[in-house]
Amino acid sequence: MHLTESYYPADTRSPVLELTLGDLLGAAAGDSGDHTALIALTPGAQARTWTYAELLADAERGASWLLERFDAGSHIAVWAANDPEWLILQCATALAGMTLVTANPALRGRELAHVLAASHADAVAFSDEVRGTLMAPILYEALDIVRLRSRREPLRVPSLIPFAGWLDTIRETPVAEEFPVVRPHDAIQLQFTSGTTGLPKPAQLSHSAMITNAALVNERSGLTSAGVGVSPLPLFHTAGSGLAGFGSFLTRSALVLPRTFDPDLILDGIETYGATDVRMVPAMFRAVLDRLTTRRANLETVRIVSSGGDALPRALSSEIERAFGAPLTTVYGQTELSPILAQTSPSSSEAERWDTAGAPLPQVEVKICDPETGSLLPIGERGEICARGYQVVDGYYGMPEASAELIDTDGWLHTGDIGFMSETGALTITGRVKDLIIRGGENIYPREVEEAIQQHPDVSLAAVVGIPDERWGETVAATIQFTPDSAPASAHALKEFLRPRLSPQKIPSSWFEADSLPMNAMGKLQKHLLRDGLMARAYKKLLD
Repeated sequence: MHLTESYYPADTRSPVLELTLGDLLGAAAGDSGDHTALIALTPGAQARTWTYAELLADAERGASWLLERFDAGSHIAVWAANDPEWLILQCATALAGMTLVTANPALRGRELAHVLAASHADAVAFSDEVRGTLMAPILYEALDIVRLRSRREPLRVPSLIPFAGWLDTIRETPVAEEFPVVRPHDAIQLQFTSGTTGLPKPAQLSHSAMITNAALVNERSGLTSAGVGVSPLPLFHTAGSGLAGFGSFLTRSALVLPRTFDPDLILDGIETYGATDVRMVPAMFRAVLDRLTTRRANLETVRIVSSGGDALPRALSSEIERAFGAPLTTVYGQTELSPILAQTSPSSSEAERWDTAGAPLPQVEVKICDPETGSLLPIGERGEICARGYQVVDGYYGMPEASAELIDTDGWLHTGDIGFMSETGALTITGRVKDLIIRGGENIYPREVEEAIQQHPDVSLAAVVGIPDERWGETVAATIQFTPDSAPASAHALKEFLRPRLSPQKIPSSWFEADSLPMNAMGKLQKHLLRDGLMARAYKKLLD
């Protein structure tokens, strides 16, 4: 393919899968019932395992139990760690014609109350504890807030489904004679966006979109046969439940599911079960690589490693491939795209695999437009990335105005990401529309500055944002996380390091140091929180 403008037509050679999750699980149990489907790992406890037949049996009993208490079409929230009950509940709600509302277990009372209220949750399933935090007191606080709001708004107070003992309970439930009719384009999940601007919004995802997207990611990765996947990605995110969970069902693979992220647990899972693929975000890979400096691990069974959620510096990509002895594929997308739009291939050139987000997956159109005028841009020119196809969400639940802002009248989803397209269609992401720094009328893209800073040998991570300035409108500020064994460099030394690499206006005028940078659960940098911290003087300033 040789493009002359920044428009990538949909490749229709791979099909959109008109399947529900119930269809997929039923097929897997039918042809691979005795194959291991799920291996749940918890530190200090014996692993729990399910075959595909056992997983379907628990899902059917779980669906029957739910239908005794809630109507088809109900919204069931889950606020839990990566417990196996989470995945079983997902399968059960899918069979019962209900929608799963996913919630980050790190949410606190007011945040959880927003999720429950905005999704009109009929019930909430929860772990008893996550990383030593008792969940019930936080949940009761959230329910009290919803209860107060229900006095002035048409809200329901959700019922409680504690995961402790839930499997024993559903296994005593007779299987329903029949389940509701569920169609491929029905909602399977309400996924709350990360909320980098305003409150998180509930994106409505369909069975077909999530399953097809997982299949196409598998195809691009070369995962076409049964294997063993290790994924500590959080299930409340589309990458954890969709790409890793549904993706393993599609190939009849075993999913090794660590309850929480722990480098030793990940390495134990790879060694014990002979993992063939490993999925982690960059921050997780960094932690595992750090652990490998003091621990031996046999990683020879790994065939492919994949990452996404945030930018991967070239040096880190190289280190990952060296340590795991396997090619790295990276994905780019967002929740509203079910979730992956573009991906590198293990067979792509090193430059494409390490320096771009890869080409769009099949069955989606992609274009780069001027964010102000909407006009299509030439190849290589930066603009907003837009997408149209099967995977675009059905809008935000209960939010028609926000949905209209997300998806235009021609069906194009506006990602809010800035990037450019190559002649072959490969995308390069350079930042967010809202992160663009305008200094004295000149556009500065933070990603370009961050990549230059991260070439410094003592820099582990760099984050660049614009801060208000009376003279220039905005100036460039950099916050640095240095490598563990290095002494912090001075602002003067860092500026000198950048002079041969960046034009003068792009070199940060303000420099700060941080022990850690604010990340969400998927390891994506939260620049709005960083900017707030800088304005509140929460970070140490580096002196010249």
